[in-house]
Amino acid sequence: MNENEKKKINFSVAVITFNEELNIFDCIESFHDIADEVIVLDSFSIDKTLEIARQFNKVKIFKNEFKGHIEQKNKAIDLCSGKWILSLDADERISPELKSEIVDILNKNEIEFQGYKIPRLTYHIGKFIKHSGWYPLKRYRFFLKGYAKWIGENPHDYIEISGNGSSLKGDIIHFSFKDLTHQVDTINKFSSIVAYTRFIKNTKSPILKSIYKPFIKFLEIYIFKLGFLDGYAGLIIAISSSYSTFLKFAKLYELQKGLIKRPSNLRKDYG
Repeated sequence: MNENEKKKINFSVAVITFNEELNIFDCIESFHDIADEVIVLDSFSIDKTLEIARQFNKVKIFKNEFKGHIEQKNKAIDLCSGKWILSLDADERISPELKSEIVDILNKNEIEFQGYKIPRLTYHIGKFIKHSGWYPLKRYRFFLKGYAKWIGENPHDYIEISGNGSSLKGDIIHFSFKDLTHQVDTINKFSSIVAYTRFIKNTKSPILKSIYKPFIKFLEIYIFKLGFLDGYAGLIIAISSSYSTFLKFAKLYELQKGLIKRPSNLRKDYG
């Protein structure tokens, strides 16, 4: 096959994975019919994640040691060949409305914007969360290759684009937690990542902040971001966010006092 006969890669989807056998099929299935290639960057899963991903003929699998969410996601988009890229987590899917919007953009001859923000709708505690700071939470996810990169503080990363941006209406559907136990486990893990990242950067953490910041976070989520409108789920989210805030400061204190070298729940290859 010569160069002219090769199929042009117009649209790539990048997904990072680690032990995502419960999510990866539904994730890929939601966009597989419109993608030209699917890049799965795996950090050495020990379950059936890759076996399931290989069921889709457009999937290209790569493996890379996990050094952080930002580093891994940027590596994944670097591996994409497409002109346009959609960056997703394995526990996300795209809605039919979003799929239709992406197809319309791909079919345009003129490029007006270099990136598009997409709202993310999260399912948690038996319902879709419409407030609590969780929705619409629009972030850049769909962009032209070479015009975007993941930045921020692990694991709270986000995409920054170079150029003009716009927004889409369709949602990324996010199934973040299996249950409350999973949420607590995630809070514990993510607070360790934040604390360790700040420790490496020599970020100071006054004890006073660990006292008042959690209360402020609760008020922010439950009152100012209308978490009370999400019912009991909103209360759980507000309390969980407050607890997470406290853990970040407490774990950073533990590190700065030399009580530990790194949180015990961090993967050995992290950082």
